[in-house]
Amino acid sequence: MLYPPSPAVVDKFLSFVNQSPTPFHAVSNAVKRLESAGFIRLKEREDWSSQVKKTGKYYVTRNQSSIIAFAVGGAYQPGNGLAIVGCHTDSPCFKIRPVSKKTKLGYLQVETELYGGGIWPTWFDRDLGIAGRVIVKDSKSQSISPAYTSHLVHVPLPILRIPTIAIHLERSQGDTLKINLEDQAVPILSMANDILNKPVGSTPSSDAKTALSIQDKHHPLLLSILSRSLSSHHGTQISENDIHDLELSLFDINPSTVGGGMGEFIFSPRLDNLFSSFAAIEALAQSVEGDNQNNLEQNPLIRTIALWDNEEIGSVSHQGAQSNFLEAILTRVSSAFAKEPSPALTEQTLAASFLLSCDMGHAVHPCYPEKHQQSHRPIINQGPVIKTNANQRYASNAPTTFLLRRVATLANVPLQEFEVRNDMACGSTIGPLVSKIGLRTVDIGCPQLSMHSIREQAGCHDMVYLTKLFETFFEKFQEVDSSFSTVNHLSLSSPSFIRSNSQARGSIYPVSLLARLFITLTNNMSASLLATYVPTLADEYVIDI
Repeated sequence: MLYPPSPAVVDKFLSFVNQSPTPFHAVSNAVKRLESAGFIRLKEREDWSSQVKKTGKYYVTRNQSSIIAFAVGGAYQPGNGLAIVGCHTDSPCFKIRPVSKKTKLGYLQVETELYGGGIWPTWFDRDLGIAGRVIVKDSKSQSISPAYTSHLVHVPLPILRIPTIAIHLERSQGDTLKINLEDQAVPILSMANDILNKPVGSTPSSDAKTALSIQDKHHPLLLSILSRSLSSHHGTQISENDIHDLELSLFDINPSTVGGGMGEFIFSPRLDNLFSSFAAIEALAQSVEGDNQNNLEQNPLIRTIALWDNEEIGSVSHQGAQSNFLEAILTRVSSAFAKEPSPALTEQTLAASFLLSCDMGHAVHPCYPEKHQQSHRPIINQGPVIKTNANQRYASNAPTTFLLRRVATLANVPLQEFEVRNDMACGSTIGPLVSKIGLRTVDIGCPQLSMHSIREQAGCHDMVYLTKLFETFFEKFQEVDSSFSTVNHLSLSSPSFIRSNSQARGSIYPVSLLARLFITLTNNMSASLLATYVPTLADEYVIDI
């Protein structure tokens, strides 16, 4: 055997990401893992006041692509906080357009739209499958108003391909790849001929013969592939005429794998950010399973994970981090335990809560070390990264990073630092967006290479570290948080004074006098004359109360 055995959590992650080609599938697989740990589904449209109990474990989904799950501590009291891990479920990809049918020069092509900021040349010459969700009519429904259901579909076959042009036809391709993403990045489905381009099965039903018919929008061959996949998965016949809408993405069918000379790397699509999302799901589940249930019974916090969609395009959606999803759940859960729910209770709960915003970070690249600030160069497999930015592109600050370090110490997990260079723009993530509702936040993430490529690279040990960090955060944060407080040591009162450090303690100058001296200086008073009143302009001045 070339490689040593991978950590169990890494093997679980590989399976998870291979089965999660879209955010819909990631949430579906999260639900399966959480339900195996005893979590119960809640619906936003229902009243929870009689359902949510102490030591209870619950989850809520939105749009099938975002999920919030939480476990209520047995010692929870109204106004106590939530220990939250926040991540995102989406990744850059090609999405099939609402009208995708295209035929050109004998080829059937599928029109796509770019989602997010991908490294699009890496999608060329790849074997691409299709996955997402489709709206299907229930063929067994006998009512006047037929029933429709949203079904997930996953076709891990090389259905599509975006071929590059041969170097013999475009010599510049050898060193410079210039692509018109509208005209030159259109996937090929098949050759256009009378047999393949003819609808398979029955004639479209009357409700499908409209100008906006699904058969008019997409190649019948594509619909046939979807119907066969759905029929096989659900064990019942679903024809292409039963498909009434779709939301599909392309993905690389090459599976995730462990790699590197010592099996220390993970090579995979969608590491940003299924790596973090999986660690959050697994840590929450593990924190309430087996012997850990005792810890939950004694815990005064609510352990929470929030996995949002649409981070790659700004989080501005019904299911994104800028929506009301988290705040609505927090309000409803805290109110379920209160005798008299109020806005003040929500604000109290927010103030007591803490968010670990976790999105992947940039590992230093051995071929491009100059792209990192020289003192902030994270390395794969040396632990999660704390992200800071003075302009608040990340939400980390001294108190929140300190609390994280305390948790990491208890977990025996190493941490690294990341800040962007002054001559480069800084990216951002969900941390600043969510913190504005009143949550203390620290931005972290594990280092990776090839971010936003169709295949990315991260570390096996970092998956172990991150899962352990999250689990310890859920179990120990209350202990860490209660040991830390802020004190306002300086409280200006009247009269206030300033003295020079070089002077004896008795030599003090009223603040008002200092202000008058500087005003006089601006009115052409010489610095030498000012020095007769204040010992030196370069001195450090200390406030005496």
